[in-house]
Amino acid sequence: MTCASCALAFSLLHPAPASAADGDPRFTLRLGAMNIDSSNTLRGNTSVDGRDFAFNQDFDLGGKEWEPRVDGLFRLSDRQRLIFDYFKYDKDRREVLGDSVSFDGTTVPAGSFVKGELKYQVASLVYDYSVVDGDRFDLGLQLGAEYAKVNANAYAELGDLYQGRFLDEKTDGIAPVVGARLTFTPSEHWLINLQGQYLNTRWGSFDDYKGDLSRANAIVQYNFNPNFGIFAGYDWFKLDADKKGSDGVIGLKQEFKGPLAGVSLSF
Repeated sequence: MTCASCALAFSLLHPAPASAADGDPRFTLRLGAMNIDSSNTLRGNTSVDGRDFAFNQDFDLGGKEWEPRVDGLFRLSDRQRLIFDYFKYDKDRREVLGDSVSFDGTTVPAGSFVKGELKYQVASLVYDYSVVDGDRFDLGLQLGAEYAKVNANAYAELGDLYQGRFLDEKTDGIAPVVGARLTFTPSEHWLINLQGQYLNTRWGSFDDYKGDLSRANAIVQYNFNPNFGIFAGYDWFKLDADKKGSDGVIGLKQEFKGPLAGVSLSF
């Protein structure tokens, strides 16, 4: 965070020319999709009648799914950029009991079900300053803001045993984010971009949740001409946070990863 602040201060004290570099586009927009593979872990501990209980349970929402992903940049000058991106994931799953099950004198009838849904959104806007700006290699430090929203809920109908919602956790907030970027341009048509960012919930407004959000991605882009290209790559997100309440602690760990592809438009 200190490095990013120094880069920002340096750029303010030594402003670069107002126009973009010759031959470089002012604005680039990448429209694509990500084939997401998610893993989710719910954990917690509480006390009931003086007895301590703890759990750590993985849950599978089943299968991979394509979701939209958007990112782009606005070039302010040779060294300065504004970079934005948006990612969402919305998945639900329903498990139905085919045959009735009996235990301890209680019967869960066939047709009983458990249904869960997970929604996850991340959007960020960062200022990027190139501390190294070469002909074929560029290193940027980033400082900006990121918005995240998570909603996880589950509902069950298990005959006389249980009916109702047993999980309903949601939070959203905004916080400062720091990051770094490496860009390689080995030739006129090819571009390789690597990026990583980090956010701590204590930096922002995420209610009582304490934890962090990390992400990293890499893309390879081929430009057919100065205005149009295609890209492919890989993206990874991880959210790991806990919420402490009067009756205990509940935590959620989520990872989203997978290949991505799309088109690039530059102006």
